[in-house]
This record gives sequence, structure tokens and C-alpha cells, in this order.
Amino acid sequence: MSNDAKKPGSTGKAIEHAIEKALDPLASAIKRATQPQPVTTPPAAPGKPGLTISPLAVPFPAIPPIGGVEITTARAGFYKHERDDLTVFRFARGTTCAGVFTRHKVGSAPVDWCRRQLDAPGGGLDVRALVVNAGCANAFTGKAGADAARRTASEVAKRFGCRQRDVMLASTGVIGVLLDDKKIAARLQEVETKLDSDVPPTAQWAAAGRGIMTTDTFPKGSYAEATIDGFKVRIAGIAKGSGMIAPDMATMLGFIVTDASIHPTVLRALLGLHVRTTFNSVTVDGDTSTNDTCLLFATGASGAPRIGRVGDRRLKDFSAALDKVMLDLAHQLVRDGEGATKFVRVTVDGAASPASARKLAKSIADSPLVKTAIAGEDANWGRVVMAVGKTDEPVDRDRLAIRFGPHVAAVDGAVSPTYDEAKMSAYMKNAEIDISVDVGSGRASATVWTCDLTKGYIEINGDYRS
Repeated sequence: MSNDAKKPGSTGKAIEHAIEKALDPLASAIKRATQPQPVTTPPAAPGKPGLTISPLAVPFPAIPPIGGVEITTARAGFYKHERDDLTVFRFARGTTCAGVFTRHKVGSAPVDWCRRQLDAPGGGLDVRALVVNAGCANAFTGKAGADAARRTASEVAKRFGCRQRDVMLASTGVIGVLLDDKKIAARLQEVETKLDSDVPPTAQWAAAGRGIMTTDTFPKGSYAEATIDGFKVRIAGIAKGSGMIAPDMATMLGFIVTDASIHPTVLRALLGLHVRTTFNSVTVDGDTSTNDTCLLFATGASGAPRIGRVGDRRLKDFSAALDKVMLDLAHQLVRDGEGATKFVRVTVDGAASPASARKLAKSIADSPLVKTAIAGEDANWGRVVMAVGKTDEPVDRDRLAIRFGPHVAAVDGAVSPTYDEAKMSAYMKNAEIDISVDVGSGRASATVWTCDLTKGYIEINGDYRS
């Protein structure tokens, strides 16, 4: 033992020092708690001012060059604030195209234009451009709106040396506002110059993703590769949509480009095959837009052999890759649902038919009561029962089963004997939620993706036009 330890009072000082040391972390924590803390502001969205990026956002993908297409954006002035709101795609000669459009009874002028050109004899065989504006839907604008759309196609056709029928159009924004096509025409020289500049492909696609946004909070893109008869082909796409998203349409706006060589009839068949389980299987609020458009373009620049017959076996890998891109974009629409904080997958099994399963799943996904319960992190399976029973679809009440993720809420038409409220509540705090329902009436199934319904949805739509 040291001499210091033998001195009177040395033991007491050692104890005092030990106590001070033990209390030091607590004192530091109290000090930090009482001091003003810096305010962390969520990152602002690149679209409409005042919005923050969705907590469910995903990064924009890297997209390599796709032969036969150039893309650029410009500010036409459809929005008061500083942002690009005009997006233009320029395609190589011989680019083919097909589209899927809204089933809304009051279609927009650009939807009418695209349908008419693609349905005409020889339509979609040599599409040279796509012009998209945000900030004005040009819907419910009568003959004046149709004339504005035609003039836009005419002006672009003159610039690109093609027929106006070979120019596709799309618009998004406020319904009932006539498109001022002069704003687009005034930017076409700038657009041509920028199209000829050397901008990396990912930057082109990302700028286009931002340029078509309205209340979106992040640009949505996807990319995949496939082989056709031994040749590598590329597929890239962008989409926009955040509210007014419901099945039985394409999407608010979606544009997909491939360097494969495919006849318009085959492109149309591929879109019809995959749209049902992708863009037509998402819902944010149950409302279908007047302007919903999904266009698929094939430039033929890959060197792969031309596919001219529906059902050609050489399309198997391409078809799977296209489905992947479309589903990815559809999921991103839900992840950017206005005010969304939860990404929700609703699966219905044991239905009498695929159509019945789809209707049941959509009823659950569209229910405001289910969606608000999810927002409140409440596994209120009674609301799921309500959404199932109101559809008039065949349901066996005594075989009905409901799961939230791995947790059984109900089985054989009653609350599960293993129901655990604590585990269920913990699961509902996740950002991604799975709801599975077996209705016990058959063997069919369907999946619909949705999001929760929060106060943010009301705030965004309460001042949509401001």
C-alpha cells in the first residue's frame, strides 16, 4: 500500500472522486438535454415548394446509354416557381410505340391525341418524339385544348423533320386549364440545342423524372437488361404520380424506352399483359386521373432481330425484364403517395376467381378506415373484415383468416387464440406492412399495393392549386 493511501482522509477523497466520475455521464446528459438542440429539417422535394421527400423514397438508378433516344428538359413557365416543366424525348427513325391510357370518361386532349395516332393505320411505326408538360393537364378544355395539342405536335414535327402524327403528347397538372402551347413553342430551339449536347444518360433520365413531377417528392426511374436471340437489350423508364392513383388505368404518366426492335402490335400486347399486375394493381386514393398514360417505345438500336409476332418465344426474357421495370415504377408511385409513411402490400387468397380476389384486395387497399388505422400503427383487423364483407364477393365467414406480416390476427372467422397485441403493435411500426387475407371461397389470389392515409394527404390536396 502507498504512503498516500495511509494519510488521514485519503480514503474519503478516493470515494468522492469515484462518485464524481460515476455521475459525470448523467451530468453531461442533463446538460445536453437543457441546451437548445439544432432543428433538423427534412430535405425539400424537387417539385412543388413546401413538400418534403417521402420517407419511403428510393434512389434514382444508374441508367447506361440506350441507343436511339435523347432526352432533355426546359422551363416553359407552367409553374410560377423556378423549375423545369417541359420534357422532350427525341427518337431515331423507325422507333415503334404503343400505349395504355386512362379509362376515365373525361380524357384529356393529349390522351385523345395519342390514342388517335396510335390507333390509325400504320400508327406507332415511326414515332419520333414525345413532349410532356407538367403544371397544366389540358383536360376538360374542349376543342381549344385539342387545338393546342395539335399545334404542339405540329411545331415539334417541324423541328424534328417528321409528321405531326409521329409526335406523342402527355400533360399533367391542374384539370380545366387550357394549355398555352406558345410556351412550349418558345422553348423548342433551346430544347434542340440541349438534345444535341453531351449529357450523361443517367442525368438525362433523372432530369426527365424531375421534369414530369407535380406533387411527387422524388423522381422515379427503373432500369433492366434482357436478351433477345442472344443480343443484349436495355429497358429504362420513368413515371410520375403521387395522388389520384387508382387501378384500371396505366399510371398518371409512365414512359418506357427499349433499344429492342419490336412491332407496335407486339408492344401493345406486352403492355396489356403486364399493366394489370403492375400499374393497375396500385392505389393511393382510389381516384383515377383524366390524363393517365403509359407509353412504350422501341428504338431498334440494339441490333437484336425484329420481333413482329405476338407470342414469339424469343421475347420471354424481355417480357420478364419489362414486367420488372413496370412493377418497380408502380411501387415507387405508392412509395410517393401523398403524405405516405407506410408501404402496404395487400394479398387476398382463397377467392372464387382472380377477378373476385382483385376486387377484395382493392376494397381493403382503398378503405380510408384501413389506411388511417395503418397510419396510426393500429392493427385493427376488424376494419379489414369490414372492407372484405362490403364487396358482395363470395366469402366464407367461418373460414376467414387475416394476418399482419407473420402475425395471425384472425382464423376460422374469429380472433386467433395466439393473438398477441404487443407483437402486433410492434410489427405495425415498420415502414413496410403486409396484410394477408384468406376468404376461404376458392383458390384464386391477387395482390394490390397501397399506402397509409395521413394528415399530409389532406394538406397537400387542400392547397393543390396554390
